[in-house]
Amino acid sequence: MESILMMVVVIGVFYFILIRPENKRKKQAQEMRDSIKKGDTITTIGGIIGRVVFVDGNTLVIETSDDRVRLQIAKWAISTTGVQTSEQPEAAKKKEEDEESPAEISAPEEKEDK
Repeated sequence: MESILMMVVVIGVFYFILIRPENKRKKQAQEMRDSIKKGDTITTIGGIIGRVVFVDGNTLVIETSDDRVRLQIAKWAISTTGVQTSEQPEAAKKKEEDEESPAEISAPEEKEDK
């Protein structure tokens, strides 16, 4: 009796820790892909950034540059809408460098007296 109860508990834990969150992520990603419309900026799983020009069933056409380069991609290949950035954007990196610079400059310089 106790072993059956333990099996049910383990299955319940797996469901709430592994299966349910994964299904939520899949559902959100599918909703995001279904809501894409003309004019949206997207990032593909390969890192290509472009503006949506045409949306069809399971494919869409994106324009990747001002030269009007167009690519047809599958909807499943879309990673995010908008431009995906790294964890630390360039502006934050520059801000950190600016904060470190005055400390380095303000270090006392030793002068030799002759």
